[in-house]
Amino acid sequence: MNEFDIRRPLIGDAPAIHELVAEHDIAVTGKPDWTLEDIADTLGELDLADDSWLVHDGDRLLGWAWARRKGASDNVDVDVHARDARAGDWLWDTVIERAAELGRAAGHEQSRVDIGIYAEDTAMRTAAKARGFDAATSFHRMRIDHQGAEPVFLPGVTVETGSPDHDELLRTAHRIQQEGFAEHFGFVARTYEEWAGEMEASSANDWGQLLVARVHGEPAAMLLGTNHFVPDENCGYVRTLAVLPRFRGKGLGRFLLRRAFAADERRGRAGTILHVDSNNTTPALDLYLSVGMRPVLAIDVWRKLA
Repeated sequence: MNEFDIRRPLIGDAPAIHELVAEHDIAVTGKPDWTLEDIADTLGELDLADDSWLVHDGDRLLGWAWARRKGASDNVDVDVHARDARAGDWLWDTVIERAAELGRAAGHEQSRVDIGIYAEDTAMRTAAKARGFDAATSFHRMRIDHQGAEPVFLPGVTVETGSPDHDELLRTAHRIQQEGFAEHFGFVARTYEEWAGEMEASSANDWGQLLVARVHGEPAAMLLGTNHFVPDENCGYVRTLAVLPRFRGKGLGRFLLRRAFAADERRGRAGTILHVDSNNTTPALDLYLSVGMRPVLAIDVWRKLA
């Protein structure tokens, strides 16, 4: 790798990285999937001094990679984008080694290293498999296009809408999310401060899109929408939908989705998008199909121990 320039990225590198990632996305899916804002947000979330790398050949960016541990857990997410095979090989080796280091730094003997790969991306699947990764689960991107979405009502159920200064409601939503997702793939427990901090660091965050449902006054379910897909799709995004186990099977998920769809249409959104784990512990995929959503993209998560 002596012929290449390897350095840490800066926030100002976001446009060049976006061009690199968009080129890959267009080749695989037919259109860019990351916006410039997505790239800038990701750079803002990473420890750029230790956990991310750029590879250049002169002024040309050949590759970008990063590793990020989830809290103090043994679960580390990584990503690799490369235009050049040699740069790609070096970046793969580097992020896997760093993922193992991050696990050990948190007191774990091994790290569970995850990378998301588009189902159509044969080259990335081949690269992951060659390095000992195995397919672990699949996330489907679902979409509904709005044509007169109407909110629904359930007897005994009330809904509160979030706001930045409604601390008590935000904490209630966090408690529901933590309990509701406890058995889901890749879940890592987070404090309220960690969860809220991550949300507020994103340029797409909007606490006004938070909905908390109560059944006869008792907190039961939450939905958090964001603006992640507004710049490129003019769509709302359901980042999180969680129902407490004891309230499942009562239609609360469908109820909150219909509320979110109607709110997105009032905001002038063409549709609403979300991601669902096909191996979810609850029958979530069937729920989304039942409210008129359709799958538009599949992203597989590949995992290895390092």
